[in-house]
Amino acid sequence: MKILSLLLAVLTLLLFSPMVGLLAAADTAEAATAKGVHSLDFVVLGLYVIGTIYLGYYISKRQKNRDDYFTGGGNMSPLLIGVSLFATLLSTISYLGLPGEAAGKGPVTFIGYLAHPLIFLLVGFLMLPYYMKHKVTSAYELLEMRLGYSFRVLGACLFLTLRLIWMAVLLHFAGEAMVTMLDVDHKWITLVVAIIGLVAIIYTSMGGLQAVVITDLMQTLLLYGGAITVLAVVTINFGGFSWIPTQWPSDWKPQPVLPEGLSTRVSWVGSLITTLVWYVATLCSDQTSVQRFMATKDATTARKALLYQLGLSIIVAGTLCLVGIALMAHYQKEKAALPAQQTANINMYSDLNTSFQIANKRFPNDAEIQSELQWDAAKLKQTRRDLIGSDQWFPRFISQEIPIGLTGLVIAAMFAAAMSSLDSGVNSITAVVMSDFVERLRKNKLSDKHHLKIARLIAIGVGVVVVLGSGLTEYIEGNIIAVTQKSVNLLTTPIFGLFFYAIFAKRVHPAGVWAGTIAGTLTAILTAFSGQICYWLYLNHGFDPTAIGGVIAQSIDDSTGIPFEYCTDPVSFQWIGPFALSANLAVGMTVSYLLPKWSRPDTTTNDS
Repeated sequence: MKILSLLLAVLTLLLFSPMVGLLAAADTAEAATAKGVHSLDFVVLGLYVIGTIYLGYYISKRQKNRDDYFTGGGNMSPLLIGVSLFATLLSTISYLGLPGEAAGKGPVTFIGYLAHPLIFLLVGFLMLPYYMKHKVTSAYELLEMRLGYSFRVLGACLFLTLRLIWMAVLLHFAGEAMVTMLDVDHKWITLVVAIIGLVAIIYTSMGGLQAVVITDLMQTLLLYGGAITVLAVVTINFGGFSWIPTQWPSDWKPQPVLPEGLSTRVSWVGSLITTLVWYVATLCSDQTSVQRFMATKDATTARKALLYQLGLSIIVAGTLCLVGIALMAHYQKEKAALPAQQTANINMYSDLNTSFQIANKRFPNDAEIQSELQWDAAKLKQTRRDLIGSDQWFPRFISQEIPIGLTGLVIAAMFAAAMSSLDSGVNSITAVVMSDFVERLRKNKLSDKHHLKIARLIAIGVGVVVVLGSGLTEYIEGNIIAVTQKSVNLLTTPIFGLFFYAIFAKRVHPAGVWAGTIAGTLTAILTAFSGQICYWLYLNHGFDPTAIGGVIAQSIDDSTGIPFEYCTDPVSFQWIGPFALSANLAVGMTVSYLLPKWSRPDTTTNDS
């Protein structure tokens, strides 16, 4: 109760401070019309940061052993766990990506949420009863029971790789969003990413899972409040709900019920299948999910937590879809109102990039653009601002259109969305490293005090690695949704495949499990990066991408406004998970049945 009271106090302070600022500024016309981030917004953001760090410190003083740190004592509220699980799986990627996807491509991706009832049945009644029989700190302990320690290590290593990549991707996009909202130069993105990572590392390393779960509740309230705020401001600006389109906008891509081919970017059927596969695989094999279920009392309460998570994701995703549509209407209106000279500048900029690329096999740098067009740096920056893509509309609107004070609150929501996933990843990775490697291989048991000290040091190390790795994600092409699918789905189904073999397969052989895992992972890589592979073959070997459904095209970078050339994916990102899982199980089960029947020779969990 003391912790919840502290949480309410922090939220009240955050909500109250913008109102004070608005009342104080109500009499000044300048404050009413000013755009951008102001000092009051930084105060609100600072209060949020201080509040979360203090919460982590407060909880750390109450922890006595490893169970308190990793599972919150194993008897946490299913509502808190469900909200935390939702916040973990939403992240900055979804918070930015879902509005950007709806605004720039169309809303058909959201059809995938119709798979949630089936997900609840499969996970809640088929998987959770088995999992909750075995109270484990690391999900990968379950693999050792059937397959042996080597597969526990394999599952843990795949998870570590997956989550490190995932956190690096979300930190990168969070940094880009914060740079846009704060209206600072793109070169500061590394510093912004470091600050986000530092705050999350501090309170996570101190407070463990309980700090993560409680701050996730606060972060969920903030991010949903931010989405509602954007909808409210757009509706007021339009004088009603005229921003809702009455026909399919020309900017949206065709999104059929059935895919016309493997290269069809999204379809209704593809959305349903990929959502089903991803959720089941993530909820049943990812430590960030399993660890939360283990923090509940039993299978019934774990099922309630799952129900809260799935229901909340539908509500928030639907709201973010509406946010994207509202932002599309706002920026279409703004673009139509641009002065003729700015429109001419956009055309000149695009034409120069196209002609320069054809002549020089690369795009011009800033100095070459300014020299060719005789522009100064301010004019180039303004033109790129006018060209900004749909992924950046949400953060741009927050910084430019929302009243002073409330801007800081919504920026805090974006900050929160990043940390809600980063803190979960850091805590889960720490649990896996401690359980599957440190404790499993030690002869002498660690004391509770020594255990907590090592866990916190590992959490700090993980956070540093993620911050340093976030800069590498810029080499993955596509908008936020596509980049997420390409990077995160590479290992999601291979990890789930291990659990399928360990729990459900009646006949399994180690060689078959290895063969299936390798086949599934290779399939995921080839599917995810089919466009980039085709582009490399096109540049270096004269390969014609159209032979397998790819097309050489040009696009505008969503964060910088700089055009680039690429090859469209011959196989859509929607098929990464389904194809990888199919290849994994087909190869693994076939090899297992072809080889002699095998059973684990030693069923104890203490022998390696």
